[in-house]
Amino acid sequence: MAKPSTPFPVLFADEPERWQWPVPPFAWRHLPAPTNDVIQPCFIESVGGAIVHGEMLAFDPIDRMLTFRTSADGPAAKIPFARFCRLAMSTPLQAAPQMAGAPVERLPSAAQEREYRLYSKDHAAPLVGRTAGHVETEHGLYLFAPIEEDTSLQRVFVPRSAYERCEFGQSIEEIAAARWIAEPRVLLEAIERQQRMPVLPLGQSMLALGLLNQDQLDRALASKNERVPLGERLVADGIISRADLQTAIAHKMGYPMVDLTRFPIDPAALAKLPQRIAVGYRVLPLMLSGERLIVAVDNPARIAKLSAVHAIAQSSVMPVLSPKTQIISALARLAQDVWASNVPQRVGYFATTV
Repeated sequence: MAKPSTPFPVLFADEPERWQWPVPPFAWRHLPAPTNDVIQPCFIESVGGAIVHGEMLAFDPIDRMLTFRTSADGPAAKIPFARFCRLAMSTPLQAAPQMAGAPVERLPSAAQEREYRLYSKDHAAPLVGRTAGHVETEHGLYLFAPIEEDTSLQRVFVPRSAYERCEFGQSIEEIAAARWIAEPRVLLEAIERQQRMPVLPLGQSMLALGLLNQDQLDRALASKNERVPLGERLVADGIISRADLQTAIAHKMGYPMVDLTRFPIDPAALAKLPQRIAVGYRVLPLMLSGERLIVAVDNPARIAKLSAVHAIAQSSVMPVLSPKTQIISALARLAQDVWASNVPQRVGYFATTV
């Protein structure tokens, strides 16, 4: 008689995980937001433009339904997403506490904050605002508006029914990068002008580098503590890093800024340095000009260490500036595409992509 087959175990499906509000899509340590079923103060903007303040009792993007009341003792109403065009949470998303004495971690506003415009056939004027990053899903657009001097974020939701097309402007950093040098000829001209250029105000250099926006600079200039230099105030407030300050000081003294996402790198320049030296010193060979090897560094403090690079390259080394992220990305890519192939000897140009 055949033995009965072993029955399959009964599988119990877990309840589907509740959908939660997305977090900002960039590195910023913050306190966790309340879950969607926790009562939270908010306001909604109707399709007609009216603003109604109240409390969100529940938020269900799957069923596209908001449970809302206008006061703590008012009746709850279920509002379909199609009946409003914007929902904003009144309690901001706060930065996580730092060590005692450390500045509040500021939002990377210069890199992330930008204008948004949302267009709909039902509205004569687009919905506009500013956001530091966004997350778009099938049920709508989640935005993060910087508030309180860039120390917190207001969470904003726009239902999919409220817009057909969205446009995002450039960040301060992207606007600045468009003015950075992207051609070898222009870079050589900038190097020749370097010795004759007037020293820029530090604030102007920081704006040109995209390290902060005009509002941040204006607040720092209006500070009562004039005995502390501007750059040190910005570092103490956590708006820029110490490395950013050093880069801005070098830029104000005339060092050109190069955009590695557009600048064509000469393989003959790369052949002057072994990969391990370039990575170890975080220096990127860009081009040759006579007996000079022009290299990109992200921190002027590295310029003093270039004597070792000079000895290895057997050329005089001329430093220019590029963002740290761009240098690291370019070094990683070139390690695979160029150094791994023993660097082609034929001189030609190819554009970096980051």
